[in-house]
Amino acid sequence: MIVVNLIQGNEFIEVFFKKMKKNKLNGVINGMKMRESGLPTVAVIYNEPEPELYVKKSPSNFDNLNFIPYFEVENTTPMEDYETFAHKIESRGFNCYTLNLKDDFHLLINELTKNRPDVIFNFVELFYNNPKLEMNVTGIYELLEIPYTGAPPLALANCQSKVFTKRLLGSYGIKTANFELKKTFAERYKHSLRFPIIVKPAFEDASVGIDFNAVVHNNSELNAKINYIFSEFKQAALIEEFIEGRELNIAVMGDENPIVLPISEIDFSAMPDHLPNIVSYQAKWDQMHEAYHKTIPICPAVLPKRVQAKAEKIALMAFKAMGVRDYARIDMRLSTDNELFVLEVNPNPDLTEGAGFMRSVEAAGFTYDEVLEKLIRFALQRGEKHKSRFK
Repeated sequence: MIVVNLIQGNEFIEVFFKKMKKNKLNGVINGMKMRESGLPTVAVIYNEPEPELYVKKSPSNFDNLNFIPYFEVENTTPMEDYETFAHKIESRGFNCYTLNLKDDFHLLINELTKNRPDVIFNFVELFYNNPKLEMNVTGIYELLEIPYTGAPPLALANCQSKVFTKRLLGSYGIKTANFELKKTFAERYKHSLRFPIIVKPAFEDASVGIDFNAVVHNNSELNAKINYIFSEFKQAALIEEFIEGRELNIAVMGDENPIVLPISEIDFSAMPDHLPNIVSYQAKWDQMHEAYHKTIPICPAVLPKRVQAKAEKIALMAFKAMGVRDYARIDMRLSTDNELFVLEVNPNPDLTEGAGFMRSVEAAGFTYDEVLEKLIRFALQRGEKHKSRFK
């Protein structure tokens, strides 16, 4: 099923298995060369289909902002970031190279069979512009028996569905906001939720589809926002009661024995009145938007000990319940009456230095390079255990 979703079954049989047989000897030879070097080889794999579209902004672009930027504005492309990432991995004693798939399935198969790495650092988040195919790429890694960092296919699929995540977490007694799912167009959308309500695409991540108009306060706004999700994202709309309060990001790292890292909080105190207190797509990714500079991280967050202990316990439960591994970020809301609600379980979160997951890593006393090595070692250890089981 995983493979058939990527390409048609007949083509898969012809391309995949035939190429695996044809390139088996090449893979062995390449593997011998890697072992002779004395260093494991890491392939940093990502998917940017049109890298030429990334145009660096001129410094003058930042001169006419109608607000004072809080963060230093980065002006690198993703491709440059991945190369820097590879250099950091090499500094920890690995061979490392980057591979941009560019939506090319044949490139993926050819590279992994002809130039088989010891481990893959997986950064693929979508294929053919479809985030649901993220899991399928890891399925290919599984079939090729190449260890890789981050969540396995089933965990990626489970986390992709916000509704399934809520239901699974609920079965463990973990609170999430009350919600309803709207699948088909209607003149008016009946619901039993209390306003304000936040409206999201049901199968996106990284705040895609959550803009500064995502929080609605009446049925007219709700109807318009649901219709926008239908037309723009061609998928169901998740509507849920908006939890007023503090937003917490809880990073968890590890495989068999995961640990909770210092909790980070998003401080909304500088957010202007015309923007909601949420981490919207603009707040997360658009360096030219005011919301990006008004969502200020505080790490470690200052929390009552009881709340901190409960948040850490829930984060570990959610990590295990969703089947994620190596590294993940569990986002929560702490309501005004100190109740904790899980918003999302994010497998393979952003590893940008100084941001998100890595902010908590640094607060825990780990260096950036050290954590990259830890994640690689988790994957290598799984690979060794897999080999030993089938000897």
